[in-house]
Amino acid sequence: MKTVGIICEYNPLHRGHQKQIGLIREQFGPDTAVCCLMSGNYVQRGAPAVVDKSIRARAAILAGADLVLELPVTYALSSAEGFAAGGVRILSSFCDVLCFGSETGDKKTLLTNARILLSEEFPPLLRQELQKGLSFPAARQAALERLHPGSSPLTLPNDILAVEYCKAILSQDSPLEPFPIRREGSYHAPLPDPENPSASSLRSLMLQSGAWLDYLPESVRDCFRAAPLHSLEAGERAILYRLRAMSDGEFEALPYGSEGLWRKLMHAARQETTLEAIVTAVKSKRYTRTRIDRMVLCAFLGIPREMLEAPVPYTRALAFNERGRAALKAAKEKAVILNPGERIDHPYWELEKRCGDLYGLFCQDDPEPPGAEEKRRVLYLP
Repeated sequence: MKTVGIICEYNPLHRGHQKQIGLIREQFGPDTAVCCLMSGNYVQRGAPAVVDKSIRARAAILAGADLVLELPVTYALSSAEGFAAGGVRILSSFCDVLCFGSETGDKKTLLTNARILLSEEFPPLLRQELQKGLSFPAARQAALERLHPGSSPLTLPNDILAVEYCKAILSQDSPLEPFPIRREGSYHAPLPDPENPSASSLRSLMLQSGAWLDYLPESVRDCFRAAPLHSLEAGERAILYRLRAMSDGEFEALPYGSEGLWRKLMHAARQETTLEAIVTAVKSKRYTRTRIDRMVLCAFLGIPREMLEAPVPYTRALAFNERGRAALKAAKEKAVILNPGERIDHPYWELEKRCGDLYGLFCQDDPEPPGAEEKRRVLYLP
């Protein structure tokens, strides 16, 4: 049985995601095990997931996946490079293929760009471009063009992440076979495309009480229909409290705070009255909004740079079906995988518990009680 991995967020799961699972089965056969490594209650753009991870894991199984594992929170809140590297590291131990979306959809092009970015010649050129005051994405593209004129541009979000997956596979000497599929529709479209909606457009509709259920596969609509919604705005005052109470040393220890960025965030947090005003005061042409958002969320969750960069001791199984049972057994033979709620004596467990307790403060209705992490059980759908 071939096992194909997907690194995902399903925030929320929509028709395009179900289409990806279907394409995997068309390519590799109906008996293929599809394993989703899914971000938990916090996602890579530096925000709480709109719906709890247990609901999203159930939806993934109902949409055709066989096994859902949780991408550890420190990987989920990493840069695109760290997000991809962490996911590849976990899936490499038991999956044969890594499937991901890409605007380009061309394996050869993506691997070529990945090799250029990993070359010894690339870092000095990148530093030269950054010294010109360019943002990191712009500097990376300029350095890429200097090394490989006419190369495919790295400006679209799925292509950027796809190249990071390829970089991780190459640098880790992973046995995973990259399997890119063309991502139709616009990633940041303000209005959802009927067949290829963007998750960001659906989140906007969800949080503004718009009509969004029809863009989800029919099999998962009941999962999301009455699910409590979560947003960064709902937890704004809790975040502001944390930022105002932090010491200079705590700001300095934050991830993404190099080149004095931590100091800029500290000053803004002690002067501005809203989260939006703080982020606006800190972001610049060089430092992207998502970098600042991840930095703020790490501050709120108590994740210093050292912890974000530390190896993760385990991941958790969230849901599986009968075919996923065999994939889970194979995964447990090669990696440490715990059930939801299972306790281990390690600082990472304490971090998980804290993140779970704080997630309830982002609920748009009344705050949810703490302790959800310890009450979770792995979901089995026969």
